[in-house]
Amino acid sequence: MILSVSPPRFLLLAAALLSACAAAEGGRAGESGFAPSPSNAFGAYLAGRFATSESDTQVAADSLLAALRADPDQPEVIQRAFIATLLDGRPEAVRLARRLPDNPLAAMLIAGTEAQAGRWDRAEARIRSLPRQGASQLLQPMLLAWAMHGKGQTDAAVALLRPLAESGRLRTLYALHAALICDLSGRAREAERFVRIAIGDNQPHTLRLVQIAAGILARGGKENEAERLVEALSRAQDDLALGMGERGLRQMMTTRAVASPVEGMAEAHLALAGALRGQGAAEFSLALTRLALRLRPGFAPALLLAADALSDENQHEAALAQLNQIPADDPLAGMVGLRRAATLDRLDRPEEAAAEFRRVAAAFPGASQPHARLGDMLRARQRWAESAAAYDEAIRRVPAPTAANWPLFYARGIALERAGRWPDAQADFRRALELSPEQPSVLNYLGYTWVDRGEHLAEARRMLERAVALRPQDGNVADSLGWALYKMGDIPGAVRWLERAVELEPRNSVINDHLGDVYWVAGRQREAQFQWRRALALGPEGEEGPRIEAKIRSGLPANPVAENRR
Repeated sequence: MILSVSPPRFLLLAAALLSACAAAEGGRAGESGFAPSPSNAFGAYLAGRFATSESDTQVAADSLLAALRADPDQPEVIQRAFIATLLDGRPEAVRLARRLPDNPLAAMLIAGTEAQAGRWDRAEARIRSLPRQGASQLLQPMLLAWAMHGKGQTDAAVALLRPLAESGRLRTLYALHAALICDLSGRAREAERFVRIAIGDNQPHTLRLVQIAAGILARGGKENEAERLVEALSRAQDDLALGMGERGLRQMMTTRAVASPVEGMAEAHLALAGALRGQGAAEFSLALTRLALRLRPGFAPALLLAADALSDENQHEAALAQLNQIPADDPLAGMVGLRRAATLDRLDRPEEAAAEFRRVAAAFPGASQPHARLGDMLRARQRWAESAAAYDEAIRRVPAPTAANWPLFYARGIALERAGRWPDAQADFRRALELSPEQPSVLNYLGYTWVDRGEHLAEARRMLERAVALRPQDGNVADSLGWALYKMGDIPGAVRWLERAVELEPRNSVINDHLGDVYWVAGRQREAQFQWRRALALGPEGEEGPRIEAKIRSGLPANPVAENRR
């Protein structure tokens, strides 16, 4: 499906632009603006190739369809147009799939189309034609079992999955689908046995796995166990708690996860798409998600995964479009709202993002996450006072803070310190350490700030030494300890730790600047000049640039420890 050698992106873009200009001069034909001539077909093809390389599925589909209209029998263009239309969710993908007998994704798409029409024999034949290698080899048993179930051969479907569910590295997936088939067939005891295999491994459980498993357990009379499973996931991933409120939990436990074999096939595509995401197969993962949505339109977990996949490729507008398709009354609406707000922030629409965070907070009055996420966004944008106010509300919603809540106090402490409210910030850092004493981030931040302010130096040194012990490969923590030793007059110790910090974080301007200061005081002026020039070349922030330039010209003052405060 992909050529072995691809032209560099800038060459593709240049050729595409030149061909597009030629098309514009020669007149328009059709919606795409490309006339059906060989040169214009090539321009559209190159534009589609470039858009594909940039993960812009809309432009890729438009351009490659235009190329195909101009030159409809080119196999390479058919292949690429099919992939582009599938990734963009276009109806043309089905027509193109029928022209690609050897393409696994095309076979899966056609199998799903046959299944939706109730032609299970044809669907099964397409599934059996999938190659016994790669991702399709992993997916085939699940799709085949659902096709057998669609034909009324439930015993054969379960028998196919049973040995795969009882051993092998993907037994969680196969056990889950065996459980779904048994659940849909009214075989409650078998469904429970298979679902226990699926959740039995010591692994992070996914949202969809927990949704399915909790529902099967609850309908089998194990409501308390189902609730504990959901609570454990919510503790591990706090935004999931918004998708598991009382209404969502009740719906999940009383409604089957799939209502038909077709929806079961959608689950199979979604399961493998989730497993592949983040493993260097983003395009294939998105394609499987599109197949799931064709079989089950509006399927919220699939839309969420599609949005995540698109965001991974920096296609945030397309990701937002996926999230906007999920209705407000979906059990996952709270989680979707947080994702929508985060996506708006990535699109540099902070006011809309803030409004969405506040909307979710109003819908979930007992949840701290929306205001905490709002505080994070405002803090990243250096809106310190507003950020602190958002954290105020988040903390107010946690009446009895535990060790798990230390990040809230740490984050608010940073916002308060940057807003010039040091006594309040210091109290928050101390509170964070009361809740969780061994947090290197808090130890480092509080210790470094004390050193920089010339306060509590002995306690700050102990904190920073502990932070270094907890996080020995963190260059920023090593820098804090080195800077503390410098301020306390231990120049040899400062040199040792700051050299270690630069070794760990060689492209950090602040750390290189600190090492330059220490070298100067140690009498190593030439090395100090080198480090300052390096710090300047690394792009220091704010007023640090002019400060470093002044040191390069004139060196440090006679008493740098007293005067060189940051």
